[in-house]
Amino acid sequence: MLSKKTKYGLKAMAYLARNTERFPILISEISQEESIPQKFLEGILLDLKKNGLLASKKGKGGGYFLMRPAENITVASIIRVLDGPIALLPCVSLNYYQKCDDCKDEMTCTLNRVMVKVRDKTLKVLESQSLEDLK
Repeated sequence: MLSKKTKYGLKAMAYLARNTERFPILISEISQEESIPQKFLEGILLDLKKNGLLASKKGKGGGYFLMRPAENITVASIIRVLDGPIALLPCVSLNYYQKCDDCKDEMTCTLNRVMVKVRDKTLKVLESQSLEDLK
């Protein structure tokens, strides 16, 4: 299940993608239009900015805007920034791999084999969908 942070992040990024002609956009506008608590949204947008998906402009006429075209930002990249690994188990994660403490042998672990398939199918969908698709 997506965390609220990631759900709100996806909604905010989709809002920015739908409004590229009006960049930059104030946090208060995104918050109001997408029903996201403003304080929570501030932290989310900062995380996305730190990871190169957003930029901001300060002062009058300031706000947030996408760093790349919407079609070049995948849903998977946003989820990874806000929630971390997409894989359901750490031993099958491509970017955040960790051996499971309770596993004797990953090569013979039936759970590992199933979760690799789940990861691959999930990634195929999430990496093929961009902000352009969420508009």
